[in-house]
Amino acid sequence: MNDNAPQRRLEGRIALVTGASRGVGAAIAKAYAAEGAQLILVARTVGGLEEVDDAVRAAGAPAATLVPLDITDGPGIDRLGGAIFERHGRLDVLVGNAASLGTLTPASHLKPETWDQTLAINLTVNWRLIRSMDPLLRQSEAGRALFLTSRASVSARAYWAAYAASKAGLDALVMSWAAELNKTNVKANLIDPGRLRTAMRARAFPGEDPQTLDKPEAIMEAFVRLALPSWEQNGARLVARELLAGSS
Repeated sequence: MNDNAPQRRLEGRIALVTGASRGVGAAIAKAYAAEGAQLILVARTVGGLEEVDDAVRAAGAPAATLVPLDITDGPGIDRLGGAIFERHGRLDVLVGNAASLGTLTPASHLKPETWDQTLAINLTVNWRLIRSMDPLLRQSEAGRALFLTSRASVSARAYWAAYAASKAGLDALVMSWAAELNKTNVKANLIDPGRLRTAMRARAFPGEDPQTLDKPEAIMEAFVRLALPSWEQNGARLVARELLAGSS
């Protein structure tokens, strides 16, 4: 053994990341792999998942388990939970990252299908994940669940009705579940990644210069900390940069 090798803080921990084929999800996957986690990566795009897995393996980490899945497929999430139980018997880290911006338009102009899809991806999917993964997280010595929220959930911004409502619902869902977990070994928290250079941000603010924004990798230490067995806070709504600055 090389005594000078860096400590891998997530060594042996099994981590499930949704929306893992690009953006923040891909960055989380790579950060967790670098810390020794055994990855289960979920996204619709097979090619994107394979690219992330190639990057993970190129960095010397074990190959990830790739799950090409439409995240709105509730029975598919249940099957995934069953497969994780059969293979591992537990889940140590759950990251609910997959999200949809929907359409930025007046609330009265939203198409019903856009409303339904945005709420499904940003809210209902995470409830299905909680429903299926809760028993697995409780089998971990230190289950950790984190869900990506947004400033939109707590600030009134014109034309963001569907996205804001879905994230506000997610906040309430996770806080309620966290209260149920108070006497368990599972901790559930919300994290707001803030302004980052992602495809979703570019869609929301097409006139913004992306070079003025940090890449997702800049805040990955926050996601690593929330996945550690030593993280004891439960039911918190955290902002990534504040956490890293030591103010949370």
